[in-house]
Amino acid sequence: MKDIKEYSVNEKPQWCPGCGNFGLLTAVKSAFAELDLEPHNTVVVSGIGCGSKIPHYLRTYGYEGIHGRIIPLAEGIKIGNPSLTVVGIGGDGDGLSEGGNHFLHGGRKNTDITYIVQDNQIYGLTTGQASPTTHLGMKTKTTPNGVFIPPVKPIPTALISGATFVASAFAGDINHLKEVIKRAIQHRGFSFIDVYQPCVSWNKINTYMWWKERVYKLDKSLSFEEALKKAMEPYLTNWEKVPIGVFYESNERKPLNEIINYGNELLTNIEEDLREFE
Repeated sequence: MKDIKEYSVNEKPQWCPGCGNFGLLTAVKSAFAELDLEPHNTVVVSGIGCGSKIPHYLRTYGYEGIHGRIIPLAEGIKIGNPSLTVVGIGGDGDGLSEGGNHFLHGGRKNTDITYIVQDNQIYGLTTGQASPTTHLGMKTKTTPNGVFIPPVKPIPTALISGATFVASAFAGDINHLKEVIKRAIQHRGFSFIDVYQPCVSWNKINTYMWWKERVYKLDKSLSFEEALKKAMEPYLTNWEKVPIGVFYESNERKPLNEIINYGNELLTNIEEDLREFE
């Protein structure tokens, strides 16, 4: 196991004091250290947003892309070099609005990457507009009379779209979040984690205490049907009960990067066979 300091850099995070991103950053570094990942064999991909600065604060390879394009960038890196550990990290606006189309297809492609959404129910970098996961009724700069459109449901969507590892966690419980991230990285296939985290500057409703009073940990493996039912619980209880942990994991499907590389090997063998007849 490596020392967590091996993934640290001199630059200090430029986040608001108390931001949920601090807990996530610590959990990511701890997970990398406990999995003994080599920094030069690890790539962290991000998009645009407060949390998307995270590659700057990790001593690994990093790629800060454009808004909503984390998943295709991470997929391309993994397919280009399957030996790398590839982790995508970005906000709920980045991934579920601008990147919503890629999120849907990420699950069905099942490339061996880990995708973490920093879900604070608000656009933080642009100072407080409603995001795809903002709860009904919340007043923001873009919804002064309250949000009247139902939020995107990340975990049910990930399950239905075919993700082979689906989980959630809370940035205020760093140890639990670390363990979920470790399991996601170890999984062969598309791993999705929805991380509930407070935005202390622009979301005064979904605070650390608000989440602590509602989250509870899943204690057993779930079938697909059980996972889908459990994933709907927050929406059916008006966010009074919020399960966190691993909802679903399946190893039945081969990751896209392995299918592509196998296909390339077949083509190479065919070309070599044809040369024998020239």
